[in-house]
Amino acid sequence: MTPLEAVLIVVIIALILFVIYYYWRGTQGKISLARPVESRVDEYLDRRFELMIDEWSLVSRAKLQSFRQSKDQALQANEEKIASLKDFSETMEGNLKKLEERLDALEKQTWQK
Repeated sequence: MTPLEAVLIVVIIALILFVIYYYWRGTQGKISLARPVESRVDEYLDRRFELMIDEWSLVSRAKLQSFRQSKDQALQANEEKIASLKDFSETMEGNLKKLEERLDALEKQTWQK
């Protein structure tokens, strides 16, 4: 056996051991052998999720829910006010139409005389 063949055998064995180690390490945790890249990205995101929320100034669901609960009554009151203003607006438009019709009728009567 020549030294070149010995080096090649050592390199091939090292490569095989590296591949076996890589896949064995990948089977621990949530990493899937069927989709190693996607599962590693998912694991990375799961580990860094809290840091990304702080870094990007995002809001967690718990904070969002507490904000909604604190502002819900004010929003509901405003929605009721808006509904009453829409009713008032519709009523006023109806009254204005009736007044215009009466005005037109009065103008016709005055022009006939």
